[in-house]
Amino acid sequence: MTRFALTVEYDGRPFMGWQRQAHGPSVQQALEEAAQAITGEAVQVHAAGRTDAGVHALAMRAHCDIAKPIAPFRLMEALNARLRPNPVAVLGCAVVADDWHARFSCLGRAYEYRIVNRRAPLTFEKGLAWQVPQPLDTAAMAEGAAQLVGRHDFTTFRSAHCQADSPVRTLDRLDVIREGDLVVIEAAARSFLHHQVRSMVGCLALVGMGRWTPGDLADALVAADRTRLGLNAPPDGLFFTGATYPVSG
Repeated sequence: MTRFALTVEYDGRPFMGWQRQAHGPSVQQALEEAAQAITGEAVQVHAAGRTDAGVHALAMRAHCDIAKPIAPFRLMEALNARLRPNPVAVLGCAVVADDWHARFSCLGRAYEYRIVNRRAPLTFEKGLAWQVPQPLDTAAMAEGAAQLVGRHDFTTFRSAHCQADSPVRTLDRLDVIREGDLVVIEAAARSFLHHQVRSMVGCLALVGMGRWTPGDLADALVAADRTRLGLNAPPDGLFFTGATYPVSG
């Protein structure tokens, strides 16, 4: 049995999320069915994170165990051939140690959220960004983002359906970057709560619109109360951008 680490890119729009669902297609299902068609084995694919319906990935890390002898490059090519026409691509494939785990060996995860700040409708980026027509004050958003960095109780920014044992997380980075009409919010932490990034982005957008102050955002955090959440951003603009592992991984 060989353990393979995969780097996977996908457009989340056709899927109910990463994890297998009884009520619709998932990225995990697409990969597992492709692997089974290649190997004849019931392959299970584990990921570094579980993205929601409509959320995308540029470099999701995952792993699977396969008994059939196959070179990493051949497995990657075969998976990509079998995945068509699903908008899923395996960008990298490597043999790793048997105790390497995409989720449990992960030391950090990174996301970015893309906002297109213009009045004109989206064309190429429709479904891949959140359009906010009101002008956004990104300096105020950056000031608000700084209030969230560090170790906090993020109950306010946690989905009511979150299954994590604790709402306490350490947010390593939350940067707000403007490039013309594009506003990118980059977030990094060891782990995130369900809907945490989208909830933080939604409230940062309220700050950018002038409906909240950076102080209001800090107050919402301290309240540790989901009812104090101002806005949950849609899934369209959220991308899983990477995971970090020990050097040996």
